[in-house]
Amino acid sequence: MIEGVKIKELKVIPDERGWLMEILRCDEDRFQKFGQVYVTTAYPGVVKAWHLHKIQTDNFTCIHGMMKVALYDARKDSPTHGEINEFFIGQKKPLLITVPPFIYHGFKAIGTETAYFLSVPTEPYNYKEPDEYRLPPDTNEIPYDWVLEPGKAHG
Repeated sequence: MIEGVKIKELKVIPDERGWLMEILRCDEDRFQKFGQVYVTTAYPGVVKAWHLHKIQTDNFTCIHGMMKVALYDARKDSPTHGEINEFFIGQKKPLLITVPPFIYHGFKAIGTETAYFLSVPTEPYNYKEPDEYRLPPDTNEIPYDWVLEPGKAHG
């Protein structure tokens, strides 16, 4: 596991009315502070990658559909520099992934449904100076193959 990355299996609590799933609590060790909450989606086969943050820590999960999440440790001083982690998360495997700064990450919607990605970063998005640094999904800087589907918008 990449140094500083944390994984938490999420528990779905169903009853006759529906279900509930706690994702992140302020009394957990992984919680640092609240920045904002947002949802983004990806259509089946679409890749949204690569990006990293220099300030914020990300806490995210997939709340609908399924996605493949990949992480790459770009920190030169890290004991896990160059390591890649891959996770399959979503309705069939609910996980919360905590990603510290300087870890490239991205995801691909897998299966036949749109994947809904819920994120709780430690910082609000700064429109004037975004803390977001991007590489294309097929970059040679990261030794990972997303298996991009031709004709789909990726990035």
